[in-house]
Amino acid sequence: MGEISRKLKTAWLPYAAAVVVAAGSASRFGADKLMAGLGGMPVLARTLLAFEAVDAVREIVIAARPDRLDEMAALCEKHHITKLSRVVPGGDTRARSCLAGVTAVPPEAELIAIQDGARPLVTADVILDALWTAYRHTAGVPAVPVRDTIKRAQDGVVTETPDRSHLYAVQTPQCFQADLIRAALADAAENAPEVTDDCLAVERIGGRIYLSQGSEENIKITTPLDLKLAELILEGRSAT
Repeated sequence: MGEISRKLKTAWLPYAAAVVVAAGSASRFGADKLMAGLGGMPVLARTLLAFEAVDAVREIVIAARPDRLDEMAALCEKHHITKLSRVVPGGDTRARSCLAGVTAVPPEAELIAIQDGARPLVTADVILDALWTAYRHTAGVPAVPVRDTIKRAQDGVVTETPDRSHLYAVQTPQCFQADLIRAALADAAENAPEVTDDCLAVERIGGRIYLSQGSEENIKITTPLDLKLAELILEGRSAT
């Protein structure tokens, strides 16, 4: 974890809470990706357990579809998610779902980590590094360099080839100082509900985003192929 150990970061970090967003429709997956089996348990359970295992995270809030609140609570009980404090109804957009989640976090939390429910392979090091960056700089987001050449196009015609050395793929948890993300999401929910990235909500109100160390294994389950890749990653971890 760089120059400061995991133990020291955990000791120095202030009260942190995680908001796990689990209110999407999973339309691209073709089924309920959050409840799809991954290594013998649902994808969402693995995501929650990753935060359960990080001492710096004091509690977890889930933002879920209104018809699934009891199901989420039951899943947490089954898989021993002891840090769960609330399951709240999400909104009709990601910005509104995230706002519902961060609003449910108690005022004593100084840092809030917002995590996609469908990123089950996030590690303690990725979580802690993002929290630490947010603690030092107001906003910390795990990212990895883009490896493919990216083209900007309009009507099927390439208009620009951005310099790949300046491009990064961002992941979650996206971590923020609590007051900043509450203000940013309140603004986005009211004025730009189409915003699908919490960083963009912060950027819209003038906040700066700092990148932390991401992981190539911290993939989001979006398609059935992603789930197969996640199984291979889990197998590789268990073999080491």
